Amino acid sequence: MLSSHVAVIDYGMGNLHSVAKALEHVGARSVEVTSDPEKIMAADRVVLPGVGAIRDCVSELRQLGLDHIVRKVAAEKPLLGVCVGMQMLLEHSEENGGVDGLGLFPGNVNFFGNDLHEGDERLKVPHMGWNQVKQTIDHPLWHRIDQDARFYFVHSYYAVPGKQTQLAGRCHYGVDVAAALAQDNVFATQFHPEKSHTNGLQLLQNFLAWDGRW
Repeated sequence: MLSSHVAVIDYGMGNLHSVAKALEHVGARSVEVTSDPEKIMAADRVVLPGVGAIRDCVSELRQLGLDHIVRKVAAEKPLLGVCVGMQMLLEHSEENGGVDGLGLFPGNVNFFGNDLHEGDERLKVPHMGWNQVKQTIDHPLWHRIDQDARFYFVHSYYAVPGKQTQLAGRCHYGVDVAAALAQDNVFATQFHPEKSHTNGLQLLQNFLAWDGRW
């Protein structure tokens, strides 16, 4: 059964309305973009989006007191992190001279570097465009999504989880990249499901049907 109400956390950063529209498209009966802690906690499921510099994202989240709300959501109901929304869940990022994250997942976020290669080919940074994702665990959010399905990425930094058991999917761009992380009722993607056409919409639909167990 699809979720009746989804909250998309509004902290002044991120692709909020495109995520909300995609959730509505796949069957959410109600989607609210909000920074109100009470409304967030009243939702059945919560999405933490994010684009741009992680320093600004974390700063705004903390200034609004929503870092505590994210931790509370993560303990109580299904939470989906997207792009920088995933990176913020880790302990630390190299971006902006070093930024501490929320620490829900052990691990770090590293810069691809200015001299990234695949064999003799020099790769552009940011990693921008479509890439195949290898599913590394059997998870409800991968339901009806083929192994090595393609998703859309835009990022210059990549997550390195501290526990391989929390890696839900990976891709390769010069180095192995954590494309998705999972722990308990939290699932997070480096790619943008709302920009990933059929596969991304299927993942969002799976999120609406997910009760947080797997």
